[in-house]
This record gives sequence, structure tokens and C-alpha cells, in this order.
Amino acid sequence: MAAEIGNMAPDFTLTSGDNEKISLGQYRGRKHVVLSFHIFNFTSG
Repeated sequence: MAAEIGNMAPDFTLTSGDNEKISLGQYRGRKHVVLSFHIFNFTSG
């Protein structure tokens, strides 16, 4: 599935740095949600 501007992102759940489960669905209905993925951040890769 390719991401396109204006399309809804599929719901997913990740574990935070505080070991909490966070789901994108928790933020549905809010005005804006920004997703930022930092590949290799905080790693030796």
C-alpha cells in the first residue's frame, strides 16, 4: 500500500520509549497527526 497525501493511514500499534503501547487509532478524530520515522536513529547502523 503506497502512502498518498489525503489518505488515511492504517491503524497500527507501537511501543514507546517508556514501554507504553501507542496506537494511531488513539489519535483519530484530532485535527492533525504527524508521523515521523527516524530509521537508524539511536543505533550503530
